[in-house]
Amino acid sequence: MAAQGRKNVHGKTGVRFRAGYTSSKQRNILRNNVTELVKNEKIIVTTSCVPGIVKEASNLITLAKRGDLHARRQAAAVLRHYPIDEEGTLPLDKLFNDLAKRFENVNGGYVRVLKVAPRKGDNAPLRLITWTK
Repeated sequence: MAAQGRKNVHGKTGVRFRAGYTSSKQRNILRNNVTELVKNEKIIVTTSCVPGIVKEASNLITLAKRGDLHARRQAAAVLRHYPIDEEGTLPLDKLFNDLAKRFENVNGGYVRVLKVAPRKGDNAPLRLITWTK
């Protein structure tokens, strides 16, 4: 049996159980997934990640359709800043140049979520997230 001690402090028997995912880790996972969705136009994630990705991706398309400088800066705060091809295109440029034109006449429903086979190692339920157009 573990010795009794003070809780939530480092030292003898302190901080035995901590949350694995803090809010900052969760936000960074969301940013990475949304950036990969913009880059590759499809991603496969576990079921628990889906609602946040769908919400953030829909918000990014709405910002891209608006197209002004403030919307561009708000989208840049979410998307990662690294080149996605040999020409040096950024995910932000692809979002505002390609995806905004693709969805200019669509009011919502930008993202499609489909079931795929469970993951082989731990049998986790997986979903395929793609753009509708």
